[in-house]
Parts: sequence; C-alpha cells; structure tokens
Amino acid sequence: MQNTKKALINKNKMVKKMKLIKDYAPFLQEHLGYSNEEMELWMKNPRNQEALLKAPALMQKTIIIEVVESHGCSSLHKVGDKFYFDGAGNLLTKLNPKRICIFALSEMERLIFAAQELFYANVDPNELRIKRVGCFDIGLKCGGWGRIILELKFEDRNKINIKLKK
Repeated sequence: MQNTKKALINKNKMVKKMKLIKDYAPFLQEHLGYSNEEMELWMKNPRNQEALLKAPALMQKTIIIEVVESHGCSSLHKVGDKFYFDGAGNLLTKLNPKRICIFALSEMERLIFAAQELFYANVDPNELRIKRVGCFDIGLKCGGWGRIILELKFEDRNKINIKLKK
C-alpha cells in the first residue's frame, strides 16, 4: 500500500514538472529565438529541462560581487564597491559603477558560473568554498599596477531591492 502511495506521489510530481516545462518552453523559445527544431533538440537534454524548472527561482536571486581588498586599481575600484547581476548572470547596469574593469569582470564570470551550478544542484551558492577571486593584475609588488580581491554573495532579489531603497 505504501509503495503504491509513493508511486502515485512520484507520478503527480512528474506530471507537475512536465506541465511547468510545457508552460515555460514557449517563453524560452521566443526569448532565445529558437526554431521548433532547435527547441526540440534543447528539450531532449534532461539537464536543460531541470534548469528550466529552476529558472523562475533563479531569477528571484541577485548575485553580488563585492570588492573586499583594493590597492592601486587603475579603474579606481575601492573596498565596498559592489557589482550586481541577476540570477542568470546579466549585469544589472543601473546598479553598477559607471566604469568596470574588464579584467575584474572576467574573473567575476567564474564565481557566477559556480554559483549558478550550485543553485541548480540545490546547494546554497553562499556555501561555495572558494568564493573570492583576484583581478588579472598581479599587483605592484609582482610587477603589475594594482590588485583587487572580489567576493561572491548570492541573495534574494527582494532583499536587494529593500537595501537599495534605503
């Protein structure tokens, strides 16, 4: 009896997942500009389906990369500067400094990718073991100009909106 009940619960979960996938798929197809054939190919990958199911929750997150150390940065990034990205990794331009060093930005990509992968695996991205990176410049002591260290934070979008209104 209990196995039958578990099977029924699992079947109901699967039906709900399939409905969500079918509901989101047309939006995604239009958003990405996929043909029907391309969308069919995309949907055949089970990882894509799982990501699609988690996309609405991911879009309720904000990825923040904060400067935690800075010395000699030619772009003038200072301790406390923050760079904001939506859950998909898009730079939220209105919330960011007017100037962003390309070498620092390229290092942020690694943190964002790791955070997204943890999120998709149902692990809190704030639990990332190594959540700091340094910009490309090696610093004055090693023959460069300056250096900044960046740290990842992964927060609910509504918390960020509240902080920004203050």
